[in-house]
Amino acid sequence: MAAQSTISAVHETPSVGRAQMPLSFLGRGRSATVAKVRGRGDLHHHLENLGFVEGAAVTVVSEMAGNLIVEIKGSQVALNKQVATRIITQ
Repeated sequence: MAAQSTISAVHETPSVGRAQMPLSFLGRGRSATVAKVRGRGDLHHHLENLGFVEGAAVTVVSEMAGNLIVEIKGSQVALNKQVATRIITQ
């Protein structure tokens, strides 16, 4: 019976060991999940409207000088380095 409890506990925490990092740190072709968007106000609201919400899958399509083109929710979005740094992924 104790083994079942241990197995359940492992399944409840699948993201353990996966470090959080800014989207700007992901390389071309890498995918991650949005953990949170730092900051408040108009920029935060705009990013939510674009699909950058907790749990959304995001893939880096292209990177140049820290600026990114990412795919999220079936759309490609260009982000400058400062904005990409505010989006925390895991």
